[in-house]
Amino acid sequence: MSVRTPDPDPTPDPLDGSGARPGPAWLSDIELEQIRRRLPLLYVEAVPVRVDGLGQVTEVGVLLRANAVGEITRTLVSGRVMYGETLREALFRHLEKDLGPMAFPLLPASPVPFQVAEYFPLPGVSAFTDERQHAVSLAYVVPVTGTCEPRQDALEITWMTPDEAVSPTVCEELEGGRGALVKAAMAAVGKLT
Repeated sequence: MSVRTPDPDPTPDPLDGSGARPGPAWLSDIELEQIRRRLPLLYVEAVPVRVDGLGQVTEVGVLLRANAVGEITRTLVSGRVMYGETLREALFRHLEKDLGPMAFPLLPASPVPFQVAEYFPLPGVSAFTDERQHAVSLAYVVPVTGTCEPRQDALEITWMTPDEAVSPTVCEELEGGRGALVKAAMAAVGKLT
């Protein structure tokens, strides 16, 4: 399971004149690997939903993607919080990255997540696993009102009813224990039957 967010192409650093370098908020792949072995990283995750006129969740969006070893898996919108970036900025950036610029997410008014998920490299420590690292993720339910056209490593978004989203079949397909996260999201919005 991977909650990897690809870093953007290096940008030139005008101060040293040596050419392309990562921007100040980004880590090189080597730096990221070293940091992952030493301390937990902060992530945001979003369960994209469609709501009716009364604000009741009618559909849940789950991403289909190919992971690093070529397996097709289901996942949620997720990614790291950069140095100097607010939670709202990180959430918006990852929603746009994964769902496209026309998704029009309605970010929550409060930065309080519905759940804090702690990912460990070894299974059994918590319900969530990420073999690369110890990560702490703040999870949000985010209504989207526009057209979703997945980008980056996401192949498509599948919209399903809340009952379908928490079914054992779908929950087992969600990588890293995210089935438990979808169940918690639906419980938080009163849709867990």
